[in-house]
Amino acid sequence: MPLTTPPRGTLVPPSKSFEATLERTPEQEAAQEALAKLVRQCIAGDSQAWQQLVVSQHRRIYSICYRFTGSSTDAEDLTQDVFLKLFKNLSSFDLQKGSFQTWITTLARNLLVDHFRRTRLDRASDSLDATFDGEEDGPTMADRLADPRESQEKHVASLQLKARIQDALKQLSPELREAVILRDLEDMDYKDIAQVLRIPEGTVKSRISRGRGELARLLQRIEKQV
Repeated sequence: MPLTTPPRGTLVPPSKSFEATLERTPEQEAAQEALAKLVRQCIAGDSQAWQQLVVSQHRRIYSICYRFTGSSTDAEDLTQDVFLKLFKNLSSFDLQKGSFQTWITTLARNLLVDHFRRTRLDRASDSLDATFDGEEDGPTMADRLADPRESQEKHVASLQLKARIQDALKQLSPELREAVILRDLEDMDYKDIAQVLRIPEGTVKSRISRGRGELARLLQRIEKQV
């Protein structure tokens, strides 16, 4: 996996240029506005809008839950809990006071913390395919035209790397893990992460730095064992 400007969904420490808080592009602004409109429709009682909201956010919330728990079963249960809590509390959300993405991430994080406190342990998952077996990992046209043997080798290597990252990730402490997930997997900026975790922005940066360093050491250790 590249060590410079990694794609969305990777947990390899990014380059310094990626560290900077990025300004939203016009496309991202349009997407945020479309999401805000959808939320307003849901609050107004539009059942079809609610279904669209769930579909648009399900993959992201499931991804956060899986990366934190390491269990596809727990992740699915927690994802359902997040949307149940969202449905019950959506009317209390004020679009004028903050981002919906930050708000729903906070709901998910609080449920994950409660889950960790109940279980006091992380459960490993035997199914890696359940995490990112979708369009983002699907073969491109170039892959289809290339030597199928080479494509298969790349696919296997990608799955192996993901397994190693997940193995290392679940060994991080919960406070470091959630910070790394929100920054490097979800591409959230430091201000939003601070709001979700309810800690100062400086503490966020410290946890991310420590988490990345520990993750790199764990990955090196795992590589030596392979």
